Amino acid sequence: MTSGAALAALAEPPSCPHVSEGTTGWVHSWDISTGVDGPGTRLVVFLSGCPLRCLYCHNPDTWRRAAGGQETPVSDVERLISRYKPFIAASGGGLTVSGGEPLQQAAFTRRLMQAGRAAGLHTALDTSGFLGRRADTALLDATDLVLLDIKSGTDAGHRRITGRPLGPTLEFARRLADRGDRAWVRYVLVPGYTDQPAELDAFIAIVAGLPNVERVEILPFHTLGQSKYERLGIAFPLAQTPPPSRELVGAVRERMLAGGLPAV
Repeated sequence: MTSGAALAALAEPPSCPHVSEGTTGWVHSWDISTGVDGPGTRLVVFLSGCPLRCLYCHNPDTWRRAAGGQETPVSDVERLISRYKPFIAASGGGLTVSGGEPLQQAAFTRRLMQAGRAAGLHTALDTSGFLGRRADTALLDATDLVLLDIKSGTDAGHRRITGRPLGPTLEFARRLADRGDRAWVRYVLVPGYTDQPAELDAFIAIVAGLPNVERVEILPFHTLGQSKYERLGIAFPLAQTPPPSRELVGAVRERMLAGGLPAV
């Protein structure tokens, strides 16, 4: 379990009151997507900053806040919401706040969620849950759906993939379940890592104990972000790892379904 002091060290610097209050935050980019970031067509706002270093991360440019993002007031995002609201609302879509890790900027994320809710949009939070303690009640109350990335089924596997322990994510997952908050769980399938039977069985046992999970999305590993590593002068850790075959994805889905998970 990560200590409160360790989590506090990941917070915004106290010398920036506008940041700690959430009136501004570091935004990496935004996009319009359909079918991959929650239901319907979504306005997806990607925030900068992440405490994890996932071996398969395809956005290493979002790791550091100031280096990878533009300091942005909430009002700028509210204008984006207003501009695209008719289009995304017509599809039953909404606003998704992603990253990086949005809970590294929890106060800003809360204000974005509240802005989406005030506009009458469905709101979704895409998070690893590692900083789940930073999500206060007001943030979760303004969130219609949590897209929870559970990176691995065991602590050893999670540390191998992310460099961080699994415990904080599980703590956040149980908190969501206790609140009855809707959740979709995401599992990145990486050959040689998360396809191992022990990892899969542990993952299945975790998710089977979360009655609020409506679906489990299997996300096949890919190397589409490798060019970003090259531009940043960083070695891509999984450059020699192949994407999972269609047969492997199907076999993992069947294993999850057999374990009672709503895998898609």
